[in-house]
Amino acid sequence: MSRYDSRSTDPGSYRDRRTDSGFGGGSSYRSSSSSSIKRDYEGASEAPQRKLDLDGLTPFEKNFYVESPSVAAMSESEVEEYRLRREITVEGKDVPKPVKAFQDVGFPDYVMQEIVKAGFTEPTPIQAQGWPMALRGRDLIGIAETGSGKTLAYLLPAIVHVNAQPFLAPGDGPIVLVLAPTRELAVQIQQEATKFGASSRIKNTCIYGGVPKGPQVRDLQKGVEVVIATPGRLIDMLESHHTNLRRVTYLVLDEADRMLDMGFEPQIRKIINQIRPDRQTLYWSATWPKEVEQLARQFLYNAYKVIIGSADLKANHAIRQHVEIVSENQKYNKVVKLLEDIMDGSRILIFMDTKKGCDQVTRQLRMDGWPALSIHGDKSQAERDWVLSEFKAGKSPIMTATDVAARGLDVKDVKYVINYDFPGSLEDYVHRIGRTGRAGAKGTAYTFFTVANARFAKELINILEEAGQKVSPELAAMGRGAPPPPGHGGFRDRGRGLGGGRSWN
Repeated sequence: MSRYDSRSTDPGSYRDRRTDSGFGGGSSYRSSSSSSIKRDYEGASEAPQRKLDLDGLTPFEKNFYVESPSVAAMSESEVEEYRLRREITVEGKDVPKPVKAFQDVGFPDYVMQEIVKAGFTEPTPIQAQGWPMALRGRDLIGIAETGSGKTLAYLLPAIVHVNAQPFLAPGDGPIVLVLAPTRELAVQIQQEATKFGASSRIKNTCIYGGVPKGPQVRDLQKGVEVVIATPGRLIDMLESHHTNLRRVTYLVLDEADRMLDMGFEPQIRKIINQIRPDRQTLYWSATWPKEVEQLARQFLYNAYKVIIGSADLKANHAIRQHVEIVSENQKYNKVVKLLEDIMDGSRILIFMDTKKGCDQVTRQLRMDGWPALSIHGDKSQAERDWVLSEFKAGKSPIMTATDVAARGLDVKDVKYVINYDFPGSLEDYVHRIGRTGRAGAKGTAYTFFTVANARFAKELINILEEAGQKVSPELAAMGRGAPPPPGHGGFRDRGRGLGGGRSWN
C-alpha cells in the first residue's frame, strides 16, 4: 500500500493512518491537535498576531512530508546550485530542500503511473520546490509564469491531503477548494484533478456560471472532496445552501492576480471568511503587484514563498517575439499576409480587445476562406466548449479570442500567438503570448502595435530586451517618446475597418 494511500475500511472513521505506512512511515505523522495548530500560527514570528478561534473545530492532519534519503543527503551548496540553475528563489522560515526526481517525493503508485503516462521526466522548478512546501502543511505563495506546471504543484499535495482526512458525511461540503478566475481554467483544473484523483476514489466537481445549475447541485449534494469553482457561481451555491465550506482545510487561489484584475476581490473575501482559519492556503500568481501582495498578507500565515525566474515581469524565453508598428486600418491585411506566411496546419491563436472585434475579424477571415472560430464571454458555455474542442483537435486551427482565454487556456501545440490588438497591460501581454512555448516547446508571437499603445512601448522594450529579442527602430523611437513615422496611426486612421475600409463599429 502506498505511503499516501491511507483510507480506512470504515467509511465513518478517520483513515487508518497509523496502521498504514503513512507518508514515509506511520511514525512520521505529526499530531495536528487544536493546540499544536494554534502554536503553529500564533507562535510564528512572520505570522500576523491574530488569535484563531478553533473551538469546536475537528483537528486535522496537514503535515505529510518526510525527506527522502537522497534529498536529505544534498548539501547546502548543492541545494543553492540547484536553485540557481533552475531559477528558484525562496523565502520563509525552515524552507525544505527541493526534490530532483518524482521518486524523491514518494507519490503513490497510481499517481506515478499517470506522471509517467503524461511523459514527464522530471519535476518542473515550481513542482521541485513547491511539493515539499505544500506537503508540510504550511501556507504557500507561488509565483511562476503560465505553463510552469503549477496546477500539479498544488493538485497532487491536495490528493494526499484528502486521503488523510475523515470521509465525507452526509451534508458535508468539500475538503479542497480551488478558486479560479475563468470557466476555461476551472474546467482544465478539473480534468487534471480527475486524472490524478480517480484512482483513490476522490470525487470532484466544477462550479461555474453560464450553464444550468442542476448537474452541479446534484454533484454537491452527493458529496465531493474537491470543488473547483469560479467565485460568482460558488457564492450563488453557498447562498442557496447547496454546499458549505465547513470542511475546507486546503484552499487554493489560482491566478490570484487575474481574479483581482477581474474585480473578484469582494467575492474572494466573502468565500474565505466562511473557511476555518487554520486551513492550509496556497496562493498562486504569475505576477506580484501590490494588490496581490496585500491580499496574501491578510489571508496567509507564516507562508513559504517560492518565485520561479524573476518576480519582475518577463516573457518566456522559449517564445520568439515580433512587434510591428502598424495603423489600425492596416491590421486586417497584415494578419492575412501573416497567415499566408505561417499557416501550416499548426494552431494559431489571435487575441482581440473586444467581443465585437473578435466576431467581425472571425467573420471576415471565414469569408476569405480561413478556418477560423472565435471564443469570448458572450458565447454560451456549450459553444465555447465546442470551439475549444475544434481548435484542440486541429479542425479549426485558427481561433480568435478575447482575454477570457488568455490565462489558463491549456491547449497543446499552439505554435503562434498573434496580438491583433495590444492588451491593456504588460501582464496580459506576457500571459497572452504564454499560450505558446509551453512545456518546453518553442513558440512565436506576433504583435501589432499602434500609436494608441505608445504608453506601453518603454516597458514592452524592456520585456523584449530581457528575453534577447530584437527591437525594431520604430518601436525604439516610440519608447523614447519620438513622434510616429508617417502612415503608422494617428487620428486620421481611426474608424477605418477591416482592410478594405469596412467600419469597425
